[in-house]
Amino acid sequence: MTVLAVPQTGAGPRQAPPDVEIVIPVYNEAPHLTARVTELRRFLDQSFPFRALVTVVDNASTDETFALASQLAASTPGVAAKHLARKGRGYALRSAWSESTAPVVAYMDVDLSTSLSALLPLVAPLLSGQSDVAIGTRLARGAHVVRGPKRELISRAYNLLLRLSLRGRFSDAQCGFKALRRESALQLLPLVKDDEWFFDTELLVTAERLGLRISEVPVDWVDDPDSRVQIVRTALNDLRGVWRISHGHARRLVRSSSTSNPTPTAISQVAADQLLRFAGVGAISTLGYLFLFIAWRPIAGDFGSNALALAICTLFNTAVHRELARNMQGSRHQGRFVAVSAGLFAISLGLTSLGLLAAHALSGSSLPVALVAVTVANAAAAVLRFAMLRAWVFRPDPPAPARTGAEPS
Repeated sequence: MTVLAVPQTGAGPRQAPPDVEIVIPVYNEAPHLTARVTELRRFLDQSFPFRALVTVVDNASTDETFALASQLAASTPGVAAKHLARKGRGYALRSAWSESTAPVVAYMDVDLSTSLSALLPLVAPLLSGQSDVAIGTRLARGAHVVRGPKRELISRAYNLLLRLSLRGRFSDAQCGFKALRRESALQLLPLVKDDEWFFDTELLVTAERLGLRISEVPVDWVDDPDSRVQIVRTALNDLRGVWRISHGHARRLVRSSSTSNPTPTAISQVAADQLLRFAGVGAISTLGYLFLFIAWRPIAGDFGSNALALAICTLFNTAVHRELARNMQGSRHQGRFVAVSAGLFAISLGLTSLGLLAAHALSGSSLPVALVAVTVANAAAAVLRFAMLRAWVFRPDPPAPARTGAEPS
């Protein structure tokens, strides 16, 4: 069930329809909600040249978040509140944007990590018709970011993965600072399936595939130490989403080239797509490996955490590559695939162990040097893995000889 709190209109220019509706998805934000929405509303009234409505969308909070949002809506001109019975940032944005009448719809995180001075350059090209989608970016030149090395590594690795696996040309998929022209939002929302954190990425990938114009605005961004984002769970869901929206493209290429006499162009298309998909899987695996290696290193040491992280990543690689092999060639090579994967795990373990030995000889127990060593070793293992699987598992069977006459009775 959806519950709405109608904004208090009062007197003055805020009675006119808004040019921009800014959605703030929240979950259990009672301690900070009033102060931050008040700060945003003050900025809009004093420094923003367009009419703006702030809509707080509560995602099934269990504290007093919606009660406070309703009080703000009743007492503050230009603030509205909406309650949803289920969680999900994407679900909140989908619900609010689909009902908005403003020419431009936007959203930002309630922690206000992004400097509000970037709001005008974000929405201006949308209101002028020069862009269809606008995003804040923490990774482009001109951005100033304050956050820990772990989040920085994960963010850069994730966006590199998107460029490798989905050919994304945007620089920062997950910055909580985006805006769209209303007609673009209505075009995109039915095509986006995710309702949680991957919503942002799927929205941008879909916009690119439709040929919509995307502009980027470098932002000043300060990490909120009280962030509620569960990094591991969110990362896994995002990786699952990347696999989902990239999987169909490879399958269509393979099927389109599965003829009795495939052309050289079709064969090269499949080979190129295999390389791209292996690069994406390798990037996912490397990101997961580094995270697990860092997490377990204080407990199991360099060599123990290396073996544990490799074992888990090998299980992931095995499942993904087995699915790809099944889609391409059925189940006839599954036994060969399992044997090759087991051998490749041993090779990866050997290469990374040698890398760690070299790192220890050079700098003792330095974490940065260890990370460089295992990353290089993993890259070498990934190249070897692709070559071996390409040669022994994904190698097409020779076509059956054509029959030239009737079969003997």
